[in-house]
Amino acid sequence: MSINLITSEDEKEIVSAIQEAEKNTSGEIRVHIEKECKEDVFSRAKNVFEFLKMHETELKNGVLFYVSTQDHHFYILGDKGINDVVEKDFWESTKEIVISNFKNGNYKEGLVEGILKAGEQLKKFFPYQKDDINELSDEISRG
Repeated sequence: MSINLITSEDEKEIVSAIQEAEKNTSGEIRVHIEKECKEDVFSRAKNVFEFLKMHETELKNGVLFYVSTQDHHFYILGDKGINDVVEKDFWESTKEIVISNFKNGNYKEGLVEGILKAGEQLKKFFPYQKDDINELSDEISRG
């Protein structure tokens, strides 16, 4: 997957999926796409998470979908607030949905389905509250 396999139309649909998912949860979802990962994928995702200030959400409930296109790396990273309350393999089913779509060349679909599933999972632990504010941008970041 090259970094350009997400068109501007695809990007709008991915951002819409983030907004839809966040209607049901106080969790914050971001997508970061870059060409290559020059370190192990967990370390890179963690660095991007911190760079995007995702660790600064009030409930520590940010979720990063990290994609490295050239070397085919994908990682879902949840913040401490999420990791403290969910089972260890919480993100596995979401990760499987995304990766199976990626393997079939369905990059936008994989991210959209994964984001919506993440929103469903997050609302169990972090349901939307009337006074919730959107703490992080919904836009895709790029490296």
